[in-house]
Amino acid sequence: MSPSQTSLIDLQIMWHRLIAVVEEQAQVLLRTAFSPIVRECGDLSAGVFDLRGRMLAQAVTGTPGHVNSMAESVKHFIAHFPIATMKPGDAYITNDPWMGTGHLNDFVVTTPCFKDGQPVALFSCTSHLMDIGGIGFGPDGTDVFMEGLYIPMLKLIDQGVVNETLMAMIRANTRLPVDTEGDTYSLAACNDVGCQRLVEMMTEFGIASLDELGDYICDRSREAVLAEIAKLPKGTWRNEMVVDGYDAPVTLKAALTISDDGIHVDFDGTSPASKFGINVPLSYTTAYTVFGLGCVVASAIPNNAGSLSPLTVSAPSGAILNAPKPAPVASRHVIGQMLPDVVFGCLRQIIPERVPAEGTSCLWNLNVR
Repeated sequence: MSPSQTSLIDLQIMWHRLIAVVEEQAQVLLRTAFSPIVRECGDLSAGVFDLRGRMLAQAVTGTPGHVNSMAESVKHFIAHFPIATMKPGDAYITNDPWMGTGHLNDFVVTTPCFKDGQPVALFSCTSHLMDIGGIGFGPDGTDVFMEGLYIPMLKLIDQGVVNETLMAMIRANTRLPVDTEGDTYSLAACNDVGCQRLVEMMTEFGIASLDELGDYICDRSREAVLAEIAKLPKGTWRNEMVVDGYDAPVTLKAALTISDDGIHVDFDGTSPASKFGINVPLSYTTAYTVFGLGCVVASAIPNNAGSLSPLTVSAPSGAILNAPKPAPVASRHVIGQMLPDVVFGCLRQIIPERVPAEGTSCLWNLNVR
């Protein structure tokens, strides 16, 4: 039975409340983080997910590379730690570049949220840590193992008890043990705040699960994006960009196809992986590609699993935009952040009035070490 008009209003209010909840989650992370890149630059992401791993809301505070790659990482957590095995007070962690946000400096922490003893959601967050060991932040590693401490999918907190062995390993493998430990706890703490606020919201509205709300958010968002895509001509448009690379120029080649089902970007023809740490895992390639698409095609639609689903990305395995483990990836941003401009070059051919001119693309960071 379709919901009544009153419940539709409630669903819309709860959707906005979810966005407020995850924004508070992000602000807690921003204010408690030890790394200045998080406190001063907002290099983080925060979001709430349903039990199927669908991102229902993301904080406005954050970066596209973190948000859109974190959106997929929760599914990896659920695959490793099934919902049925999760307990109140648990929290999980990884910095796997291929299941997280693209390089080892980003820790991802995911926390199950319980109401009346039953799991109702998961909160996930990411932040950039200044030092995680290895040779230091830069493109000089020849494989990912040189680049720092590699944390597989692990339980960080078990029913409220911190994994002290893991924390000791983290402290022992960084030049900044206090900062790194503090950042790890800040990630866990912001998820806890998110859980608390969500339970308060669910109690206020008298709901026991997020199933109906999750379907409403994802269905409406997907429909809204497809409606925008339907206004565009169907076909395939191509663009390429040549950037300096490290030891040789890198060609980023895209074919953007618009169909009734959505927009697909294929990076076939892009340069092969580099021997230096400028390679990009597919998760990060996808994150910045769909960010570029969203900015032009669906800028007014909230970012969630529904709005992201019509936007798909592929790249050949072994290409610099789909570098397999153990390729070095520490500086994946210097290539990955070029991708919005690559996508804009395709879209400019059909909707030039909505597409910005090509810019400097990548964040310009001065590393002092």
